[in-house]
Amino acid sequence: MLQLVNCILSIYKQRHFFHHSHSLSFTYKIFLNFSFSSCTNMIKFTLFLFCLLILLPVIVRGECTCDAEEEEGDRNKSEALKYKLGAIAAILVASAIGVCLPLLSKFIPALSPEKNVFFMIKSFAAGVILSTGFIHILPDAFESLTSPCLDENPWGKFPFTGFIAMVSAIGTLMVDTYATSYFNKSNLRKAQSAVTGDEEKSVDNGGAHEHMHVHTHATHGHSHGRVTVQDSVPSDLLRHRVISQVLELGIVVHSVIIGISLGASESPKTIRPLVAALTFHQFFEGMGLGGCISQANFKTRAVTTMVLFFALTTPAGIAIGIGISNVYNENSPTALIVEGVFNSASAGILIYMALVDLLAADFMNPKVQASAKLQFGVNVSLLLGAGCMALLAKWA
Repeated sequence: MLQLVNCILSIYKQRHFFHHSHSLSFTYKIFLNFSFSSCTNMIKFTLFLFCLLILLPVIVRGECTCDAEEEEGDRNKSEALKYKLGAIAAILVASAIGVCLPLLSKFIPALSPEKNVFFMIKSFAAGVILSTGFIHILPDAFESLTSPCLDENPWGKFPFTGFIAMVSAIGTLMVDTYATSYFNKSNLRKAQSAVTGDEEKSVDNGGAHEHMHVHTHATHGHSHGRVTVQDSVPSDLLRHRVISQVLELGIVVHSVIIGISLGASESPKTIRPLVAALTFHQFFEGMGLGGCISQANFKTRAVTTMVLFFALTTPAGIAIGIGISNVYNENSPTALIVEGVFNSASAGILIYMALVDLLAADFMNPKVQASAKLQFGVNVSLLLGAGCMALLAKWA
């Protein structure tokens, strides 16, 4: 501001001197004109900058609108519906194939959990799940919960996205721990009751004296009678069952949200790249989930239920989005809060499961630790899986 005042005063002095002096040379006249022009430009620039600073909050506020992002010319409801129906079919088939491929290990010996190839496939799938949490879900959650469409208080005053993801990861750890502990204790009680029942039957046939002897030893856990533990389940198997169920929960929550978002859109320009990206997205996620299900050795009915639940979730979300497309506004506060909270929770679950239950467990496996070649293979597979999934973030 001081420079501006000095410049104005210099212009006044130069003009006054110019009008009252008749002995100026031609060169000095040019210098005066140049100085006058420079100061005038500086004044104009300063005024422009001052006006820009005043109007900047208004300009920024004008960009932060809560209207739908799709322009009116991009909307074509009938054409968008065709893409949505195609997306339902493509994603359904890709999800089913992806989750069923690891389950073929029972029929293809090369894909059995004891083979090196299985470790590499599972590392690839774990990289996909990890990248899904960090690259796809968490940024969407940040975008939703920091939207200008939400009230500044409380959404702008606290990092809810990271907090919810952290609480979700801690909650997953607790569920993982308590569920494994509960099933282990339940399985042990069933095994002990089965042993006690068999001993009592055998003692009834052999006499009262034998009954007392065997029953006493059974209570101390070292009976000499015939032990049948057909209904018992190894602790490792229980661990895989808990992991597969919690992992499916995290994947399903995210799948419903992305399905609704796609189904509610009425812009073919937006839907077209999403169909291909989400098809690969669900295929890779299905491979990760299928690897966990195959290690859990569920019964056929349970496996079928989990496969169908995963394969149908995103298509069901798309169908819901189609049904509510007329009333759904992705920028409404309710939609933003629901999507942000669920995406944050889903990200926390998937990041925890990928790092702790999938990667840490496999990378510390004695078979992997004993082979440098296998270690190199699982690391490369992990990077490939994370890289492929991260690349899809360009379109979805």
